[in-house]
Amino acid sequence: MQHSHLQHRHSHQFDLGNPLAQKRILIATILTAIMMVLEILGGWFFNSMALLADGWHMSSHMLALGLAYFAYRMARHYAHDPRFSFGTWKIEILAGYSSAVLLMVVAIMMGIQSIIRLFNPITIHFNEAIPIAMVGLVVNLVCAWLLHDDGHEHHHSHTHHHHDHAHDHHHHDLNQKAAFLHVVADAVTSVLAIIALFAAKYFNWNSLDALLGIVGALLVARWSWGLLRETAKTLIDAEMNHPVVQEIKDVMAQFPQVEMTDLHVWKVGKGKFSCILGLETTLADLSPDQVKAQLSIHEEIVHASVEIHHI
Repeated sequence: MQHSHLQHRHSHQFDLGNPLAQKRILIATILTAIMMVLEILGGWFFNSMALLADGWHMSSHMLALGLAYFAYRMARHYAHDPRFSFGTWKIEILAGYSSAVLLMVVAIMMGIQSIIRLFNPITIHFNEAIPIAMVGLVVNLVCAWLLHDDGHEHHHSHTHHHHDHAHDHHHHDLNQKAAFLHVVADAVTSVLAIIALFAAKYFNWNSLDALLGIVGALLVARWSWGLLRETAKTLIDAEMNHPVVQEIKDVMAQFPQVEMTDLHVWKVGKGKFSCILGLETTLADLSPDQVKAQLSIHEEIVHASVEIHHI
């Protein structure tokens, strides 16, 4: 009964997606696909293992970008599907998580390949490989510029709440971040490959290629691990150490003779949370609406269910 009016006031789709990122990711996917084909063809024609490997490595990034785009499309497509109890935003997080797993696979493959290369050096076709690696870097930088998260669309609604600025880093679009990290990982490996190619060409440092490959693999693995932790936490609702939980407790501390018996908080959008509160009180006139009114001063709490047991 307490919730009937809520139903009319808002839907359970708390995150409206990111149409700009969706469009940019599509462009980045197409650019990456073109570059991948060029590198594979180049590697095949110039008998360059390095280029072939980079081309196939790029295919995993293309797959990740495609996955990010597909997630935005699916989240929007199912936005009004009643099966999704708290909206479709987690489709994007699931894509980000899958993308992070893919990035870790790329890092492991790069590491293994680089270690093998260290002990079994091969002849590199510098003159053909360098220009293609440079074109690859330019494409990656364009994609990185397209996908960097300036965060403006996430923060503009938070200007009037002083406490929100402390949480700005929680408002990133993790699906976009996953796509961005794939592109940056590609750009870093391109830079390392170019340095290695020049070093091998002019100074005959053939082992640098493999050593920088190992450095690149470690960097990519580190980014992947960070993203895995961030997305997994959201997927399994491990949010009870988030500052918003303490904010809810602080609000409830303002009510005398009220004991909190139950509290569940989980994320339903970028920087948006839902909570269930169970309360026990000796106050006869305390209503859920009074509690919700107090909670609403924290605008990241977008959905609250309050149950009061009068004792």
